[in-house]
Amino acid sequence: MYDLPAEIDVQADGVLRIITLNRPDALNAVNDALHSGLAELWPQLNADRDARAAVLTGAGKAFSAGGDFSYLAELANDPVLRAKTIAHGRDIVLGMARCRIPVVAAVNGPAVGLGCSLVALSDLVYIAEEAYLADPHVRVGLVAADGGPLTWPLQMSLLHAKEYALTGERITAQRACELGLANHVAADPLAEALASAKRIAELPRQAVEATKRMLNMHIERAVLATLDYANAAEDLSFQTDDFQRNIAKLTAVKK
Repeated sequence: MYDLPAEIDVQADGVLRIITLNRPDALNAVNDALHSGLAELWPQLNADRDARAAVLTGAGKAFSAGGDFSYLAELANDPVLRAKTIAHGRDIVLGMARCRIPVVAAVNGPAVGLGCSLVALSDLVYIAEEAYLADPHVRVGLVAADGGPLTWPLQMSLLHAKEYALTGERITAQRACELGLANHVAADPLAEALASAKRIAELPRQAVEATKRMLNMHIERAVLATLDYANAAEDLSFQTDDFQRNIAKLTAVKK
């Protein structure tokens, strides 16, 4: 219903908008089309005056498996694509932080890399029992400019944020709830997320939207304090020998 690539599906359910990351055969790994679409999504959602709440989920078995390895290899070797992608990463983060309506994440499977960031920037999070979060940017030699480390220090202790950002270790669904990265572990996260979004959408509109905005001002301030540095550092990390070696190994294994 919006002007977006096929990799992002948006459906209307009354005043709800159901947003689905739509590369199921690739576990919704992020390629150029999906990344660009996410940058374009939030302004269109804000402009949709009929929308009162949104649910964000992934098609198939995963929420998002993170960056597509072939896409990451392209970014390392194409400075024009890399500049566009880093700018779009900034747009995604600020677009979600400034989104007018509440966004409820239904984490149906692994949420890795940018997928983990989308969860961190959502307003409520329902996560499947077998799902997990992870931000492995550092493991492949990248700075997580649009990753969990931007917002994690607001959601859990700084020590825990450092632990998971510097190691890239998986965070189980139960641990995510204990840390404050998810609200509820759910057998059917999409059904729970839809029910929650419907309840919110039935509440007084101005009160909901202004309250969300007030709360997200904390996120926006924190993001703006670090985002430009993070973008410059990520751009540099794409050009390092460490990243080049790591991505070459990963793409070779995939083949």
